[in-house]
Amino acid sequence: MPKTAFAGLVVPVITPFSADLEPDADAFVRICRHMLDEGAHGLAPFGTTSEATSLSLAERTTLLERLVDSGIDPACLLPGVGLPSLPETVALTRHAVSLGCGGVLMLPPFYYKPVETDGLEAFYLEVIDRVGSDDLGLWLYHIPQMAGVGIPLDLIERLVRRHPSTVIGIKDSSGDYDNTCAILERFPGFRVFPSSEGVLLDATRRGAVGCITASGNVNPAGIRRLYDALGEPEAEALQRGVAEIRAIVSSFPLIPAVKRAVAERLGEPGIARPRPPLRPLGDAQAADLMSRLDAAGLAPAGAAR
Repeated sequence: MPKTAFAGLVVPVITPFSADLEPDADAFVRICRHMLDEGAHGLAPFGTTSEATSLSLAERTTLLERLVDSGIDPACLLPGVGLPSLPETVALTRHAVSLGCGGVLMLPPFYYKPVETDGLEAFYLEVIDRVGSDDLGLWLYHIPQMAGVGIPLDLIERLVRRHPSTVIGIKDSSGDYDNTCAILERFPGFRVFPSSEGVLLDATRRGAVGCITASGNVNPAGIRRLYDALGEPEAEALQRGVAEIRAIVSSFPLIPAVKRAVAERLGEPGIARPRPPLRPLGDAQAADLMSRLDAAGLAPAGAAR
């Protein structure tokens, strides 16, 4: 299956857990279908917002298989696969490719630090070599404030030079917009996703292809409307609206806030439950969150985009 040139809104979809803290596969499928119905162009399960590092390899592979078995097109899936262990990263990547996923989103190995660019390059090249598939579309995942290890620009240059048809893009979750702009300027044609819809209008003008954003779980229809309106007069107003909703969600602990908002909007309270060490929002926080989102004009779930 050809790799996907992802663009637009890709949602790093949350992972629901049952009362005994096991992944709820049925709810996971419902959430993913909801995001696509609301306008998401793709899904990026098993990233930071998905609590991926709190999931086992077996849980990740089982959930991904459930999505594909449920009829969701694997070409729209960009699962996270990066782990400190080379064999486990290879195993997850091979599995995603075998299911026909449009690409994979790969953290650098994030335990040992500091580590030289040569070591990071060797890790990525070894994964590509061991997977050994022309169907692999590899997207780099830069989130140094969480991983403690980032993706320097020189590493991007080396990997793209060695594997231009495999290493095709990056999610820049650093929160440093200057870094996003530096990637866009240095690597024309490289597919760049900032992690916030708050900069979507400016970033796409500079060459970004969309956004992969945690708050896409909360406001997929609004972000899709903005993406569809790029270049149109109403885009500025739509940009202000999605940025306001992003700012509200980000003013709370992000993952618990996203999960509570999705739970409220879908009428499924259990979705709000994170797996420890994360803790759910308290009732007062949750009420404040939903009140502020309502005041900001968040469209009801199921509203036409």
